[in-house]
Amino acid sequence: MARIDLIALLPLVVTGLASVALMGLIAIRRSHGVAAGFTAASLVAALVSLGPARRAAPRAVDPLFVVDGYGLFFVGVIVVTALLVTVMAYAYFTRQRERPEEFFILLLLAVTGSGILTLAASFVSLFLGLEILSVALYVLIAYPRLRTNSVEAAVKYLVLGSASAAFLLFGAALAYARLGTMDLQSMATALAQVSATADPVLLAGTALVIVGAAFKLGVVPFHLWAPDVYQGAPAPVGALIATISKASMVALVFRYFGAGQDGGATALAPAVALIGAASMFAGNILALLQTNLKRLLAYSSISHLGYVLVALVAPTDTGREAAAYYMAAYAVTLVAAFGVMAAISDGQDDVEEIDRYRGLFWRRPWLAVAMTASMLSLAGIPLTAGFVGKFYVLLAGASGALWTLVLILAVTSVIGLYYYLRVVVALYADETSAVAGARELPSSVATSFVLTTSTLAIVCLGVFPQPIMRMLSAAIAEWMG
Repeated sequence: MARIDLIALLPLVVTGLASVALMGLIAIRRSHGVAAGFTAASLVAALVSLGPARRAAPRAVDPLFVVDGYGLFFVGVIVVTALLVTVMAYAYFTRQRERPEEFFILLLLAVTGSGILTLAASFVSLFLGLEILSVALYVLIAYPRLRTNSVEAAVKYLVLGSASAAFLLFGAALAYARLGTMDLQSMATALAQVSATADPVLLAGTALVIVGAAFKLGVVPFHLWAPDVYQGAPAPVGALIATISKASMVALVFRYFGAGQDGGATALAPAVALIGAASMFAGNILALLQTNLKRLLAYSSISHLGYVLVALVAPTDTGREAAAYYMAAYAVTLVAAFGVMAAISDGQDDVEEIDRYRGLFWRRPWLAVAMTASMLSLAGIPLTAGFVGKFYVLLAGASGALWTLVLILAVTSVIGLYYYLRVVVALYADETSAVAGARELPSSVATSFVLTTSTLAIVCLGVFPQPIMRMLSAAIAEWMG
């Protein structure tokens, strides 16, 4: 491997080596603060290394990776999100009875797996990244060993991950049998050139890949255990599942289906559109019934990934830009929501029921403001990151003349307003209506940092989206060129 290849892959090298170094550090001396600090410093180093990697891009590190601006943007989103979750987890695990040091090794491994998935150029690296990410998340979900619902959620996620891997491998095998290559670019180009009946083997393999990706994205009809996984996972791990796991898979899907100038999912666009429409309807309608905030966010994630699929079906650069921006906005929004949840949860369990947030503004006003910003962003209210992301997805759908999907997106977004505003109303309810037993925990510097950063990011991305969009426009022009 040439030196320039190592520079291009520097963010992955940093996080991978950091996980090994942290393992040795913990073996020498156990310290929650040292483990969290080392993890945070490693993620900052990975973030800084994006600069040299970007200067080395575009770079094909044959045959496994392709490093370009589009992939590095997603890697940046993943690293920043993981950094915020690291700080969140430090404060969260100070109140837990578990030994927290190994949590940070697994977090670094999850970031490494996500990065590999994002920059994958072959089904070999795709599967490698997917398994590193998945195995780390299995253990992270079950990390609170004494919580039976966490162990149950980990087992369910293991089943989902196994099904996803099986479909992906079988689909890759069929595609390889037809094309004789594991290269994603070649497969995407071949798919863009076939009709619905011209090459049934390639289309069948691609359909199985779509099913495998749909399991990881948690979209309809592969979503059934997603709410149970969210509910059982500790709050920081729920943030990881909702952000870096989804962002890396979205990057991969666009790499596979969006490589052609006219979009890579042409022949299977009706199926993808159907999954997107069903996810928008089912996610929002099922979220209406929830009284548990984690389950509400799980069903909400189904609808939001349905919105992203609208951008995938739209065969334009606008769709690619919209999806990347949407995932960045969604990541910071979910970090704020889970950050508030982690801040008021003690060592016994997480505060999940919406009623337990009633009157939070009168007791902890800053936490209520951060949760409000998160809910308004998820609802797509103007001056938030979520509004801009949804606007660009609508623009992508309109540019592709996908009027049915655009209408469904608009209607289901209105439905979503109800359950997001229901949480906001609970936050500002009269103080006397607060539920007895709601947590009154002292604030910490770590909690304040996470919530301040994520809330400011929600507002800044909503008010000043132009810098990010210019960056994405240049990265996509480089990729498609």
